[in-house]
Amino acid sequence: MDAFLSGLEVAAAIRSGELDPVEVVDASLSRIDSLNPALNAVVWRCDEQARGAARRAREAVARKQPLGPLHGVPIPIKDLTDVEGWQTTFGSRGAVGRVAPTTAHVAQALRDAGAILLCRTNTPEFGTVCVTENELYGATRNPWNTEHSTGGSSGGAAAAVASGMVPIAHANDGGGSIRIPASCCGLVGLKPSRGRVPMGPLVADVMHGGCVEGAVTRTVADTAAVLDAIALFDQGAWYNAPASQRPFLHEVGAAPGRLRIAFSCVAPTGAPVSAECVTAVDKTAALLAGLGHDVFEGAPQWPEASDVLPSFLVVWNTGSAYWDVRDWSKIEPLNAALREQARATDSLSYVQGLLHLQILSRRLVASWGRDFDLLLTPTLATEPPRIGELWDGMEADPTMPMQRAGAMCPFTPLFNVSGQPAISLPMHWSAAGLPVGVQLVGKPWGEAELLRVAAQLEQAAPWSGRRPAVC
Repeated sequence: MDAFLSGLEVAAAIRSGELDPVEVVDASLSRIDSLNPALNAVVWRCDEQARGAARRAREAVARKQPLGPLHGVPIPIKDLTDVEGWQTTFGSRGAVGRVAPTTAHVAQALRDAGAILLCRTNTPEFGTVCVTENELYGATRNPWNTEHSTGGSSGGAAAAVASGMVPIAHANDGGGSIRIPASCCGLVGLKPSRGRVPMGPLVADVMHGGCVEGAVTRTVADTAAVLDAIALFDQGAWYNAPASQRPFLHEVGAAPGRLRIAFSCVAPTGAPVSAECVTAVDKTAALLAGLGHDVFEGAPQWPEASDVLPSFLVVWNTGSAYWDVRDWSKIEPLNAALREQARATDSLSYVQGLLHLQILSRRLVASWGRDFDLLLTPTLATEPPRIGELWDGMEADPTMPMQRAGAMCPFTPLFNVSGQPAISLPMHWSAAGLPVGVQLVGKPWGEAELLRVAAQLEQAAPWSGRRPAVC
């Protein structure tokens, strides 16, 4: 079978009998055998369990049972998210041997949609940084150039999809962790709105809804189909996003109308932005204007970096509180330093930081609908970095990777704070042959509008035919 079929194409071929689910799973496992030594995308496997699920999927087709929209599609789960009975290490030596006690809602929703949960993909320890490199499993390498990073923290997921191991991979995003690897690997990566996808059953939310579940894919339609599968009402959650008016897949190909789209290549933090990232935005802005939209240079009221960063870090540094770690003495120096910073922060300072982020978020969101409908920015301020680049200098300062991450990813984290949906699209490849994504940001709970415009761009400038060097 063609390794670069979309997830929906695989599901349709399985429903029609053209493809056998067992053969599909075996093809994915074979590509993992072949490509993973070079990429290090997959860090844990359950081949026979996946084959058993594939046999049951085959029987369901033969018996003409009702089939889910992702029936028979192999999907890996990131190593931050529980599947009952699977090892979940959070990319940390401190959690080796941990067996998940339950299945996260997002993983169960994918399974209920017919997907076959295939394996685990690599992540930086606790998903803290924007490159997928850890002491437990090592670095995940970019299929477009293995000297470069896939980004993070869903870098293993992105490498698996970009190389054709699987058509879709589960991912999550707390500061850009879906959009960053999508940009680095030439994929589509949607961060859903706060409250759109359940986080349970063990937690109501993570980072006050700043961390959300999703996927990386090669097509906008696959992204929409996954969102339909996982965007469920959670009666146990403290809040839920408003229900969509119709399936998100119906937005793909729907006319978006004439929209006001502002674009900006000026980083909110003042960080320099590479020429290739500017080119990606300029090309996309011109394409959107040609599609009939009202496109102009503009931006929301960005908060000053000195105003937002301290409050953001107060919340971010508490990340280790979410992980069931067996031996905290074995965590990496960066996360040990952030954990100590969190311990040194009193509860009043934490709540004040959180309240400050809410005030800044209100100012930021006010531009959507008033000044423009969508915002276009670079996804990243740089091309994909080289493996190990973010860790230079950490011997003297263990938080150096976070400082370097700020220069690489100034455009993504604010929208985790505001809770707005944002999508990275592979609109450009650099002179060095590396993917460079652009980010479109919608109004709160505005995934439908984002998907319509993303599908317009995909049709006008198709990217799915591109293949990386390692495939």
